[in-house]
Order: sequence, then structure tokens, then C-alpha cells
Amino acid sequence: MKAIHLPLVTHLHHHNLDLTKNRVPMVYAYQDVKTSKKSNRLGEKLPNLLNIQKNVPPPSTHSNWNNIHEDKANTPTMSPKEDISDRWRDIHGIQEWEGLLDPLHPLLRREIVKYGEFAQATYDALDIDSFSEYCGSCMYNSHKLFDKSGLNKSGYKVTKFIYAMSQIDMPQWLERSKLTYTWSKDSNWIGFVAVSDDEESRRIGRRDIVVAWRGTVTPSEWYENMQRKLESIGHMDSKVEHGFLSIYTSKCDSTRYNKSSASEQVMKELKTLVDFYKTKSAEQVSLTITGHSLGGALALLNAYESAANFPKLPISVISFAAPRVGNIAFRDELYQMGVKILRVTVKQDLVPRMPGIVLNESLQKFDDLTGTLEWIYTHVGAELKLDVRSSPYLKRGFNFIGIHMLETYLHLVDGFVSSSSTFRSNAKRDVALVNKACDMLVDELRIPTCWYQLAHKGLECNSYGRWVRPKRDPEDIPSPTGREENTYGF
Repeated sequence: MKAIHLPLVTHLHHHNLDLTKNRVPMVYAYQDVKTSKKSNRLGEKLPNLLNIQKNVPPPSTHSNWNNIHEDKANTPTMSPKEDISDRWRDIHGIQEWEGLLDPLHPLLRREIVKYGEFAQATYDALDIDSFSEYCGSCMYNSHKLFDKSGLNKSGYKVTKFIYAMSQIDMPQWLERSKLTYTWSKDSNWIGFVAVSDDEESRRIGRRDIVVAWRGTVTPSEWYENMQRKLESIGHMDSKVEHGFLSIYTSKCDSTRYNKSSASEQVMKELKTLVDFYKTKSAEQVSLTITGHSLGGALALLNAYESAANFPKLPISVISFAAPRVGNIAFRDELYQMGVKILRVTVKQDLVPRMPGIVLNESLQKFDDLTGTLEWIYTHVGAELKLDVRSSPYLKRGFNFIGIHMLETYLHLVDGFVSSSSTFRSNAKRDVALVNKACDMLVDELRIPTCWYQLAHKGLECNSYGRWVRPKRDPEDIPSPTGREENTYGF
């Protein structure tokens, strides 16, 4: 099968690291794409393979769901912002989050949700319309992204969009765009860089640079694309999954948006921001990298490279539903670099169990027999483990897509108190957000499934009464010249 180029929508030890060896990508699958027979068989077999219980006792039901939902409708969706300037290092893992996860400290809960919402914006603003000439791009320019995503009060401003590319042999049914001519046959919008404004910086005690990476949605695609070999990274024994590294490092001179790789794009922007705030303004600066699913894997690669290039910069990763990324040497090197990593997982989610369902860190107990285990995968960092069954608002049963959704994760974080406590009754986030792109809420709440979409699916009625696809505003059209650069005043 010949290699094809298309908008593939996918959810270092020293300076001058060579990250350009790999070219095999991950695949992002949409809910409306017909899955292969292999994927269907996988979906049937994995629950048994992983001993996941499909039928669990139902939660205690409320006597009047309508009253509960109406009561919440009249309350704010966010807790008040508190001054954490004297505690930000603890919240970002200076002590590996010891004593802050179970029970979950309220200040940490709010910060986790904040970064999770940055990652969620990479999904909400993604153009996934297969009839759109801009399929795979962000629907808005960097100035509008947070306003359109409900993050206008976040205290951060976007400074840079990140694009990634891939080359892969793919069956025709995975081609997303139905048009011959699109904005790009090679690249997709994969994330963004943002920085805290003056007011937010005072509240959190430093100038915070954020990198948010988008990930995948369908776990069956994870399985078919994550059984790759480990590839060397940096100059020591560290190895990472072949496909992850490919997405992070792929580039091609003939493309419009990936003449430089995602790695090169983000590192160039980080250097600009760090130099400006730390060197010229003499401010305390931190880097927080977040991502969901595949985005969590890219976040680790980004953190590894950033730690090598900015050895004194406080770097933390807050990931959601992230898979294993590399081997034990990769994990140990991240620890030695001082990178702080918090993984948020859900017990019933399959993605954090991949790759290496069999060959993973559990084999380390046999280290005396197996040696250094350079060939197995291992997780990195502290873990906040959640359970779908803790929420009375979520349906029971096994739902591949719904369990893995980032909004499900954020709902569970917002309600988590401790492993021995019930879901907190004063949780703030809007429960309806869970059903944005899935069917996870109990029917009694009467929230439509997959409700987050453009009005009339993007069509507008013109002055002649014709329903047409409107043209994008010129400022929202992706530009390879980097119009979104220097949006923060320098």
C-alpha cells in the first residue's frame, strides 16, 4: 500500500538533541468512522483480557433528579480563585504531591481542572467537519481561541499554535477530508502555547508558560497503533514509543505547516518566552505541560526535551489518560532532570494500560533475572486514580469512548475527595459537559448525547434563503507564515 498524506487528526539529554529519526504516526479515530473488523474483535476481547467488569451494581439513585439539576444550574461552575503564590511549588509536585492526592487538596483540584480545560480546548476548537476545506485545523485564530472555548477568564493568553504531521500507509476509510483541495494534506493543529497574564501570575506566584497537546478519542485505535518498537531518544539508554516520537519530530520541506516539526515549533516559542520573562524581566518562570491521551504522551516528550534545554526551569506535567511512553531508563532520566509528573487516570480506562499490556513495569520485580529491562514500557510520576463508579451522574457498564473522554475525567476530578469518600455534593463543574461528545450521563438528567456541535452543523441561511457553508473570516484561516506569533506583545 502506498503512503498517503492527509490531515491525520490525532487527538534531548543535552542541547541540540536529534529527534528526527522516526516517521510513523498515531491515528485519531472519530466516533462516526466505521471501525475495522480487527478493531471490533479487539473491543470484544480486551475487557476480558484486562479483567474489566462490565456489569457493576448501580449507584444509589436520587429521588428527584430534576431538582438536583435545577439547583446546580443556579450556581457558578468554578470555585473562587485563591492565592496560591506561597504554595505553588507544592501544588506542582516539589514533594511529588505527597499528602495532596488522597484526600485531594482543594487547591490542587482546582489547578488540575484548570490545566485539563486547556487540554479540552484543543478538542473543542478542532474543525472535524469532513466537508470543510480546513478539516484538521483550529476553527479560530489564537486571539479568539480562549474566548470561543470559554476560557476568557483563565488569566492566560495564547502565544503560539502548534502543528504536527505524519506519513502513513492508511486504508481509504480513515481519510477524513472528502475534498481534494484542503488547507493542508499533511498537517493538523495539535496544540498551543500560552502564558499567564500579570494578574494570574501574581495569584499563582510566578509567570507560568503552558503547553497543551491534543490526543485521541477511540481506544481501539490506540491498540492498533501503539504496538510499536521502542526507539532511542537522547544520548543515553532512554527509549520511547516509535509512533509518539514520530508525531513529535516529523517534518518535511514540501509542506506548508511542518517545514519545522512540532518539537521545533514548541521549543522555539519556549525559548522566546523564557528569555523574555526570565532574562529580560527577571521573573520567576515555570513550565506546565498538559495533554490528554496521546497528548499526555507528547507532553512527556516535550518535558524531556525542555528539561534538557532549560535545566533550571521548574517543569511539571499534568496529564490525563496518558499511555506509557518509554522504558525505565527514560523514566529515571526524567526524574534525574527534576521533571514533576502527575498522571490522572480512571480505573476503567484502557489507554493508560497501553502500550505494554504484558511487558510493562510490573516485570521490574524480576530485575535480577532480566537485567535493565530496556525493552519494556513503564509509567512515570505520581498517579491520581479515579473511578467511574464514584459518580452518581455517570452510567454504569463498559463504554470505551465515554470513559476515556477528557470531560469525564474532569467531572471525576471535580467530585473526588478521597478513595474512601463519596462524590462531593458541592462539585462545581457543569455535569452537562460530560456528554459533549459521548453518552455517559444517566438518562434521568435528560442531557442529550454528543450535544457539542456547531449550530445547523455549520450551515447558515444566506440573504436568498439558501443554506450554505459560510466562508471563514480571513483572520481565522490557518497561516503557515505564523500570524499567531508574537501575540503577547513582543
